[in-house]
Amino acid sequence: MTNNRSIHGASSDLIDAFTETVRRYPERPAVVHHGDTLTYRQLGELVRTLAHRLGTGPGVVAVPATHTPDTVVALLGILAAGGAYCPVDPAFPPQRRQDMLAAVGCRTAVGPGIAQPGVRVVELPGTTTGTPAGAQDAPERTGPEQPAYLLFTSGSTGQPKPVVTPRRAISATVDSLRTLFGLTAEDRVLQFASLNWDTCFEEILPTLTGGAALVLDRDAHSGSFPRFLRMVERERIGVLDLPTAFWHELVLHLAEEGLALPECVRLLVIGGEAANPARLADWAALDTGRIRLLNTYGSTETTLITHAVDLHGPLAAARDRPWAAGDRVPIGRALPHVYERISEQGELLIGGPAVALGYLGLPEATADRFTEDAEGVRWYRTGDRVGRAPDGVLTHQGRLDGEFKVRGIRVDPAEVEAHLAGHPGVHAVAVTGTTLAGRSALVAYVVPRAGAAAGTLGADLRTYLRDRVPGHLVPSRITVVPELVLTASGKVDRAGSHRLHSARGAGAGRGTGEGAGAQLPEPEPAHH
Repeated sequence: MTNNRSIHGASSDLIDAFTETVRRYPERPAVVHHGDTLTYRQLGELVRTLAHRLGTGPGVVAVPATHTPDTVVALLGILAAGGAYCPVDPAFPPQRRQDMLAAVGCRTAVGPGIAQPGVRVVELPGTTTGTPAGAQDAPERTGPEQPAYLLFTSGSTGQPKPVVTPRRAISATVDSLRTLFGLTAEDRVLQFASLNWDTCFEEILPTLTGGAALVLDRDAHSGSFPRFLRMVERERIGVLDLPTAFWHELVLHLAEEGLALPECVRLLVIGGEAANPARLADWAALDTGRIRLLNTYGSTETTLITHAVDLHGPLAAARDRPWAAGDRVPIGRALPHVYERISEQGELLIGGPAVALGYLGLPEATADRFTEDAEGVRWYRTGDRVGRAPDGVLTHQGRLDGEFKVRGIRVDPAEVEAHLAGHPGVHAVAVTGTTLAGRSALVAYVVPRAGAAAGTLGADLRTYLRDRVPGHLVPSRITVVPELVLTASGKVDRAGSHRLHSARGAGAGRGTGEGAGAQLPEPEPAHH
């Protein structure tokens, strides 16, 4: 076990660190949005104003998460008020948004876009708004075990499963990440990840507690690599944090076009799924020796990144041969604030200050994944099987359960099955993960009820899901089949059903309304 108990609780609260950064760098750029700049002094005033409007201890506060400075102000303002940030994607189906707010008992929202009965809406301050009397006062001290934010992970019931992350967890993690990334006040960090998922905190919080500049720009999400690269150069981005799937495609673009990343880039962080050794070989063949390529691992329940390793660049260990197909790419070593343990079954357990409080209102689900040892240390069972290389670095060796990463987001196939089973035309369903067009994807096999219109059922189910769940929970292919494979105990065998029907050609997409060449959606810019 890696034991770092001496640092448990040693980090100052995140808002204290932000306040100190505002004091040290008042006129430096804090947030740059399409060329408009907020200095640290201006950002600090906006944060204090919003905290004043929210009042002390506002509880769970919902925020319509968009790639704008407003979301950054909302996040910090809620934390300054002692509340818990809860992002809600305005693009989610209305029922999903309503279920999320109900699951966390939300009674307050910041900004427009979350109009729900019984929810108080607090307006964001404008960039020219003066700080009201009393807003300069320091917020009432909030304890380290108080919730900092709530995010949702996939669960087998079909309902949102809120993870409660306490202030001591995000404070300890951000303190480690500033050191891991080597951030200075001279850095400019791109805000790329979806603001609905925790990867965005890796970009926002170390940056704004270290005096660096956070850059938001629409060209980051244009879907065009040339525009993306021009933006990186124009905005002098030094630090990029990208989903591994996006990085794979970026490497292919650079290799095929004979290009290099702009000279300003010094660190590229990847994570969310396994790095392809073929893309690593391509990366190493480019002019990338000056750039740190940092592979990371973590989960929502253990607060952002728990393990990291430099795969290439000035801090990477020397390799005796190039990366090749079949190589296991390591996920890294534990960060200083992390305890780790590997069970007899090879499962990675994480302990220490970064472990979440559990799943709000779900004691059985919490007890299933969070345990406490005889010494009183809480551990999170990751479900990931790992091995340790001779140099001490961990490698990922598969899941112990059926969960699967889609667009860098962990999905429990049972959640998708629960939603599909609610359709009146479905008799039985199996959902599993696979690779389509080189990307991780969900596929569903559906047995229709007697009398259901099998010819249109796949398309009907796609519409049915899109009205109820986020896009990453909609399978890329829904195939109507006559039967599913069962285990000896009579349960649905997901892998067996996939092998049977993909071998029969069902994987070509029959019943979905899409052909075999249908494009998969772009990867969600998030991971963990």
